[in-house]
This record gives sequence, structure tokens and C-alpha cells, in this order.
Amino acid sequence: MAAPKRVVAPPAQVGDAPWTVSHLAGEIDGALRKGIAGAVRVMGEVSGFRDRTHWYFDLKDEGAVVNCVMFASAARRVNPPLRDGEQVIVKGRVEFYSKGGKVSFILDSLERAGEGPLDRAFRELSAALKSQGYFEIERKKVLPRFPRRIAILTSRSAAALQDVINTRNRRCPAVELIVIDVPVQGPDAAPIIARAIELLSKNHHRLGIDAAILTRGGGSKEDLWCFNERVVADAIFRCEIALVAAIGHETDTTIAELVADERCATPTQAAMRLIPDKAELSRQLDSTLRRLGSSLSRNAQIAERNCSVLSHKLSAGVLARTRTAQRNITGLELRLERLRPQAVHARMIARLDGASERLQRAIDSAIDIDLADVSARLVAALRAALVRRATEIESVEKHLTAVAPVRVLERGFSITLDARGKLVRRIGEVRTGDRLRTRVSDGSIESTVGGSAPIRKPSKAKQDDNQPDLF
Repeated sequence: MAAPKRVVAPPAQVGDAPWTVSHLAGEIDGALRKGIAGAVRVMGEVSGFRDRTHWYFDLKDEGAVVNCVMFASAARRVNPPLRDGEQVIVKGRVEFYSKGGKVSFILDSLERAGEGPLDRAFRELSAALKSQGYFEIERKKVLPRFPRRIAILTSRSAAALQDVINTRNRRCPAVELIVIDVPVQGPDAAPIIARAIELLSKNHHRLGIDAAILTRGGGSKEDLWCFNERVVADAIFRCEIALVAAIGHETDTTIAELVADERCATPTQAAMRLIPDKAELSRQLDSTLRRLGSSLSRNAQIAERNCSVLSHKLSAGVLARTRTAQRNITGLELRLERLRPQAVHARMIARLDGASERLQRAIDSAIDIDLADVSARLVAALRAALVRRATEIESVEKHLTAVAPVRVLERGFSITLDARGKLVRRIGEVRTGDRLRTRVSDGSIESTVGGSAPIRKPSKAKQDDNQPDLF
């Protein structure tokens, strides 16, 4: 930006003839130079800083804002560059730029004076909200993938609203927008915005609203200050639906954006974040349908192969079982045939016929034998055989009676078992303190092994040879 030219006021016109614009500009310039003569020093807070080789920013306090220009030759002497919120003391002159109709404070020098009150208020509130968990990622709600209806909280006359509408029309017109008209700057804006968010949160089910966008265009820090108020932060924190905030330009940061579920640089970006792209959805749908068709085709082929294998196995199994059943039925029929009375009768007749033939042959061969002698010898042989068998049976019976366990116990012997019921045969099989059960002819005796020296069995040489064995 070139240095503003001095406007020379033309001579005043006489009568009621109107002034030219140039004449009015000259009068303004002359009044400024006469009223503010020379350089002045001013202290204020930097806002809206822009580095365009030359520096442009606003210098403000609680009651006013002045546009400032610092040309590159003077700006090079300031290091580092300014940032919004800094408190500075500047020295310069007031000039009127007639081509733009703008009064500017042209700075010759600048020195830093510290943090401005707005920046300090922002920092203190940010720290307080952060300590209370307002900025935690875990508490932020997930944005809906396919919202049916979105509420837009902004001024109805704001350019940001048109950006959102245009983005909706381009991406997915099926998504419905509901505009909640609220002021987006000024001292009354913060409580109205907070109340609108509270009502929206309370009635979103009835209104069918799935998400909300809080937005406005760029502006100075003072213009955006309503979005840095605690009341707005509290309303966003308690909001039951997902809320996206896009306040000011990309470099601007507000408390509302930090508390919101998601922050976007511009209103258009906020709309794109919530509104799905119909073209992309169509591509995804086509891709899903293709994958589904391929999957169904593969599954059908696999099922067909499985059915074929199972059918073959089933057919083979049924055939094998059928053949086995047929064989079983045939066998059963044969057995049944043999068990029939006619079959039994025929077999008996055949056997009788065979016996009759064998008897006839024996009779024919023994005609000359004395039947009486044969009969006597046969009877004698049978009697002798019966006597031998009876003697053998009697001997076996006596032996079994003699060796029966009960008979052995009746003769004074006993059987000793350990606690597990195992027969005790040797002294080494028991220890002191073991529980024993000794069985005699008429019952059992429970005992415990004592600690005295065991009595050993006498050697075989000293045994009485007439003493019978246990069994």
C-alpha cells in the first residue's frame, strides 16, 4: 500500500453549489492535520494482524478500534512479528486516504507493552474449562454418518449460512437443514446463542435433528468474542447432539470451537464434515452391491459343491445300507424258512430216514451175533462205567470240602487283611500302627499292629510234616 497522498482542498465554492467529493476529502484531511498535528503515541491491543509485506491490523481498547498501517521499512525494525492480543505502544500520524475513503493511523515505531485484556480473558477461561474436562476428546460425541436433519445456528443474513446451503445442495440435497437465526456478534449474542443451543438439545428428538452446526464468517476478535463466553461453552458442553463449530477464519480460535465435538476451519468444511457426498455414496453402494453379488455367487458355488458331495456320499451310504439290509433280509428269510414247521418236519424225516438206513445196515451186519450175549455184556460195561464215574465224583467232592475256606477256618486257621482289604501274607507287608482285620470261622477281629519284635515263621526243616497246609 503506497503512502497516502496529501489532499489539497480547492477553494470553497460560493452559494449553495454542492462540494465535490475531492473537496470534501480535502476538508477532512485538513481538519485531521489541523486537529492532530504531528506524531502521537497510542497504547492498545493488536487485533486482526495481517502481514502483507506491510503490516495491517486494528488497535483497540474497550471503547474503540483504529485501523493501523505499518509500512515494511518500519516493520522490519520490529522482531518478532506481532500477534493478536499483544498490548503495544505505537507512534505515528493520522492520515486520510482519499482513494479509499479511509482514515488510517500510519505507524513509524512500535514497542510491546504486554498481553491484552481479551487475550488474558481467553487464556484464563481456556485454562479453567480445560481443568474441568470441557476439551477432553473422550467426552466428545461421534458425528452421525447419515444425518437426516441438521440445525444451523447462525445469523440468517450471514454469508456462512449460504455456504452451508450451497454445500448441502451440491453434496446431498436429501439432508434437510433447519436454520436457527441467532445474532453472531455483540453484547447480547452470547446468551441468545446459549439459549438456542439449550432448546435445540432439549427438543432434538421431537424435531428429528441429528446434529448441529454453529458458524459465522470472519471478523475481529471483538466481533467473535461472543463465542468465547462461558455461557456458550456450558451450553455446548451439555448439548445432547453432536455439534460442529466453524467460527471466523482458519487462523481464528474460539472457546466454542474447543468445546464443540469437532472444529472446522470454514462453514463449508463444517457442512462437508456432516453432509455425506451423494456421488461417493453411490460409488460405495455400487461397490457394495458388486462385492455382495460376488460373495453370493461364491457362496452359491460352494453350497452347490457341498450339496453334490453330500448327495454322492448320501447315495453311496444309502446304497450300501440297502444292500446290507437286503442281505440281512435274505438271511432272515432263510432262517425263517428253516424254522417253519414244514421245514423242521422235513429235516426230522430226513434224519430219521438216515438213522433208519444206518440201523438197517447194522442189523444186517449183526444178524449172526447172539443178541442176548451182546445185551448182557453191554449192561455190564455200562454198570462198570457208572461205578467208576461215581467213585471219581465222590473223591472230587471230598477234596473240595477239605480245601473250602470255611472248612479251613473251622480247623483253627484265620485270614488277615489290611485296611485296603488286601491279604497279608508276610510280616514285611505291615508296619507299626497299621489297622488289620482278622477273619475267623464265626466273624472278624479288628486290631492294630504294635511295636514289639515280630515272630518269624519257623523254617521248613523244623515244621511238623504231619501238620496239614492251610489249603
